[in-house]
Amino acid sequence: MRSETLKHKAVALLVAVVVVAVDQITKAWALRSTPAGNGIDVIPGVLRLRVSENAGVAFSMFQNAGTVLVIAIIVSVIVILFALRSSESWWQSITLGLVLGGAVGNLVDRFVRGSGFLNGRVVDWIEPSFFATFNLADASITIGVILLLVVGVRRS
Repeated sequence: MRSETLKHKAVALLVAVVVVAVDQITKAWALRSTPAGNGIDVIPGVLRLRVSENAGVAFSMFQNAGTVLVIAIIVSVIVILFALRSSESWWQSITLGLVLGGAVGNLVDRFVRGSGFLNGRVVDWIEPSFFATFNLADASITIGVILLLVVGVRRS
């Protein structure tokens, strides 16, 4: 394997580790620092920091499907790791790292924030008035997927 390819993979894994760490740190901060109920208005009427827990996926779909969701996320992580094996550009490696880190960040919640096996809830805490409440792992996945699409379109 070429050293450049190894560097790409190392960068992707580093990005993923940083995303997981920052995601978990900010979730812990939000749980500890935001008042119950209304939360903190950052920009009144536009952006609020308010903790909510989501047992489902994006937009609270598939509530309480814990085991199925965890299996789907694990399969997604494996697919991303395989995609990383063929990553040939820095941008592709970084974007895969963002998606991988976001998936693992939310997977950690599923493992550690529940009362039973694999039924944990994801902590969301960023609440814009015009969109669903989310966290940094969600943002990382979204940004990574958008960048993957942009990179893919530019290569075609």
